[in-house]
Amino acid sequence: MTTTDVLTVDQVLDRMRGLAATLPRGDGVEVFNGMYLTVTELLRERLAAAYFDDPAGMARLDAVFAARYLSAVDTDGSGGPTDACWRPLFELRGNPRVHPLQFALAGMNAHIEHDLPLSVLDCCLTLGLEPRQAEADYHRVNDLLALVEAQVREELLPGREALRIADPLMHVVGVWSIDRARDAAWASVLGLWELRNAPHAYEAVTAALSGSVGMVSRALLTPLSGPSRTD
Repeated sequence: MTTTDVLTVDQVLDRMRGLAATLPRGDGVEVFNGMYLTVTELLRERLAAAYFDDPAGMARLDAVFAARYLSAVDTDGSGGPTDACWRPLFELRGNPRVHPLQFALAGMNAHIEHDLPLSVLDCCLTLGLEPRQAEADYHRVNDLLALVEAQVREELLPGREALRIADPLMHVVGVWSIDRARDAAWASVLGLWELRNAPHAYEAVTAALSGSVGMVSRALLTPLSGPSRTD
């Protein structure tokens, strides 16, 4: 089975847990994968608790959404070129001067601002929906993402023993806001929906989106000055 197949939520969880068992501790992809695993476990709980208006549609969105991340992992693992939005994370994943919080936010940036709108569009076209029909559940997913992002910030922010990096770290991660990312992603959904019947324009806009999201991720992954995380 490849990640281009439509996976179930349980299959997505199996893939992420498999990655967690093989990735080295502190690797940038390992940090993001752990956070994303938490999001997906939480979403599966909500699917069984009547949290969404359309649980079946949201299960499909979760699988399509996750497949984009898993495909990026597979492509990088095979030595292929990853999309511009994911490239900074894979290129800098082993840099000891990048803090784990930077890895987590850079992964969220790529996945929310690029992968999420494309996944919503894919599901709308497949299920015969317009974006407005999926908007309420879209925001419910975003609420879960925001909850986990807040937990990650709290868990990964350096303690007193690492105050020497706290100021530059806060300066770097302060450029990114999950609220702005979610708003931008929904704006991309609406804009790309209007271009769905203009393939050349659609491809040009999605390529530009991947590039601009990648630029933000690279800024988020700016190595910190001073001693490395392993010092």
